[in-house]
Parts: sequence; C-alpha cells; structure tokens
Amino acid sequence: MQTSVTLPNDQDASGRSFGDAELEALRAVLESGTLISTKGQFVKRFERTLAARLGVKHAFACTSGSAAIHTALAALDLEPGDEVVTTSITDMGALTPIVYQAAIPVFADVDPLTCNVTRETIEAALSPKTAAIIVTHLFGNPCDMEPIEALARERGIPIVEDCAQAYLATDHGRNVGSIGALGCFSLQQGKHITCGEGGVVVTDDDALARRVMLFINKAWGYGDAHPDHYFAALNYRLSELQGAVAYAQVERLDQFVDIRRTRAAELTAALAGVGGIAPPYVAEHATHSYWKYALRIDSAIYPEGPHGFARLLKGYDVAAVPRYIQKPAFMCEVFQARATFGSSQFPFSLARPEAIDYRAERFPGTAEALEDVLVLPLNERYTSEHVAHVAHALRAAADQLRVIAA
Repeated sequence: MQTSVTLPNDQDASGRSFGDAELEALRAVLESGTLISTKGQFVKRFERTLAARLGVKHAFACTSGSAAIHTALAALDLEPGDEVVTTSITDMGALTPIVYQAAIPVFADVDPLTCNVTRETIEAALSPKTAAIIVTHLFGNPCDMEPIEALARERGIPIVEDCAQAYLATDHGRNVGSIGALGCFSLQQGKHITCGEGGVVVTDDDALARRVMLFINKAWGYGDAHPDHYFAALNYRLSELQGAVAYAQVERLDQFVDIRRTRAAELTAALAGVGGIAPPYVAEHATHSYWKYALRIDSAIYPEGPHGFARLLKGYDVAAVPRYIQKPAFMCEVFQARATFGSSQFPFSLARPEAIDYRAERFPGTAEALEDVLVLPLNERYTSEHVAHVAHALRAAADQLRVIAA
C-alpha cells in the first residue's frame, strides 16, 4: 500500500531539530581552537543548564549513555562481586557497564502494564550482596519511585536512575534523575536532545559528584593542590564540538518535550474506542515524556499480536517495532554464556548461583510485557497530520486483523 505521508525520522534531518543555534555554537568552538572540554566553555555551559533545569546541584557530561551508567556505578565504588539489581527490559548499553565494574547484574521482573520494574519485583531480587539498584524509566514513563525509594532506604541501597529515554518525565512532581543518588541521561542520536553520542550523570551528593568528575577524567584531580591519578578510571570526556550542539539543544528541551506530549495526547485521543489497543499507562502522579509511544495489543482480540500490526503498518510507512527487544536482556549471549574477559567468566565467577539464574520462566511479567508491546516512533518534528496518519494506519490494521481473528 502506498502512502503520501512520510513521517519525520529521528535518524536524519527530517526528525531532528538542528539550526542556527547549533551552527553558531560549533563555529564559536572551531574559531576558538579549543576542542577539549577541560579548557573550553560549552560542555560546562551545557552541564550547568541541564542541572538547573532538573533541579540538581551537579551534572557531568560524558561520551555516551553507557559511559554515564558506568560512571555512576564507579562513583559508588562497588566491590568486585557486588550485586546490582536492574531491569530485564533495557538496552545492553545499560547492562554491560555493570559487568565492566566487576559487579553482578541481577535482573528484576517488570510490570507488564508499564514494562518498568516495581518495588515488589526489585525486592524479590535483593540479597545481602546488593550494592545498587538501577531503575530504567522505559520509553519516558517513570517508574513508581516512592515505593522503590522506601525500599532502598530500608536497605541502605543507593538508586541509580537510567533516564536515557525520560528527559523531564516526573514522578510526584520531581524530575527523574533528581530522585535517586545518581541519574544518567543519553545524548545519542534518537533521544529527546542529541549531539550524536554523549551522556550525562547528575547528582545532589557532593562526594558522589567528585567521584563522577574524577572517573570521567582518568581520576586526575584537576584543581587539586597536588593532583594525581587517584584510582583506575577512563577518559570519558565529551568534546567541545559535541558540547556546543548539546548546549544549543538543551536550551530547547522543554519545547521538544512539550511537542512530544502534545502529539502523544493527540494519538491517545485518536485511538479511543479501538478495542484491544491500550495506550501507554501513566500513573496519576507521573508525567510521561514519550521517547517512544508504546502501545499494548490484546492478543485475545488480535491473534497476530504486535507482529501483525507492525507488518501492516509498514504499508503506511509507520516503522513500528513489536516487542521493543526481541528477547529479554538476561537471555542475551553475554549473560547466558557469561562471555566477558577471555575464558575467565569474570565477574560471574564471583556470583552466587541464585544471582545468575537467568532462566526465562523466572520472569513471567517480562514475557507478558514483550509479547504485548508495540513501539511507535515519535519525535519533536511530528505534526497533528502525522499523528492522524499513524492513527488511521492503526485503525485500518486493527480492522483487518480483527476480521482475520473473527
């Protein structure tokens, strides 16, 4: 089926918003001749602007979202073999940093309604060796943080928020990233704001902030009276060229998120009354920032489930993704085969057997969540006409698939 509507794609200029502000900032960096962030100003301006918007004391830019998670864990100074409870539905970039910090990923199940971890699923994964909890606010929809915070306080365990998909999402009026001990963001190509690749770690804790700054800078004590390389760390610095683009982008972050929320609300309204298609569930105390628009498909009404919709939506040039990820994170080879450093299986060689029991049957919520979810693209360049096209395509697919089911 042919269509005259082409949706903006966040992988090219049609779905990204770069303009004079980015070009002027890049020109300023090049004309200065200073491309390194330790001596330039744009990365620092970006960090200050994002920190102020999120309401946190400190923000430090780094090279990627994965580097941000790695830096946050390094700031917590984990012991080898410590356990980090994380989610079964996330990008691998949020998981391998746990292994690289010599810790054990222990997966918590998710609520099929949101694909997010909960207090109950986290609590089931805790042990005396748990040293950190990573919560991922998937698709821009916040986890229910108050019960998770209460649990973490009871056990004295720090929370790291993975906010790569959730700029300006809120829970009980608080920006995600400002709730846990540390928050991590991504500046990768398809995120709310981008400079191609990049990440940010935020915190209110001065001691953690110093560890974050050091880890990004090879643990060199810039500004200290007698600086040294204090511990093993990497060069995770963002360049000034990336910082220039990120600074121009963060100035429009509110605008971009507002547009996404408006378009998501339009799509939800347009799908009202379509049986068997549930829009994203958002708790009353939360606000969603819609990195993507994740539907749930009732396979009792549509036996082909999300895969059937994705197949038919291609005819309308709507690039929908069934399941989001094709298998839960714990089923990936790196975890099943413990494929890490040579043949050592380190750090899994330090793990309790129960901590690395990565069998799929232990995660029924994850199986249900992936079976039902259909992820639709969204970005700040979408117009009401684009949303109408997506809604029309979904309704047409529903009509066709429901007829087949009957």
